[in-house]
Amino acid sequence: MTTLATASTDCCAAGSTTLMPADRAACLAEIFKALADPTRVRLVGYLAAAQGGTVCACHLPDELGISQPTLSHHLKKLVGAGIITREQRGRWAHYAVVPEVLDLARDFLGATTGDARCC
Repeated sequence: MTTLATASTDCCAAGSTTLMPADRAACLAEIFKALADPTRVRLVGYLAAAQGGTVCACHLPDELGISQPTLSHHLKKLVGAGIITREQRGRWAHYAVVPEVLDLARDFLGATTGDARCC
């Protein structure tokens, strides 16, 4: 007859780390969920590299090769996650990256400037 190990007797020692608070985990999950699409990653990269820090929405569909409705969908997701901001200037909206939000993701991932797996 085999016996099942109990957590208190045969398990490994408890770790000394603590779980991340639920609200921080939810915040990070929202950021990563918004970035879980290649088009959105391209958008954020494009916006982050923009001279002057902002890009007019009128230039984005051509640069990305997507339709205006698709662009609007992706921008809405990124604005909703707080990754980018939107400012209306006359007829056109201008978008900019929020560096502090990207810093949260970088800090969590422990991003380095060394060799990356795929980029």
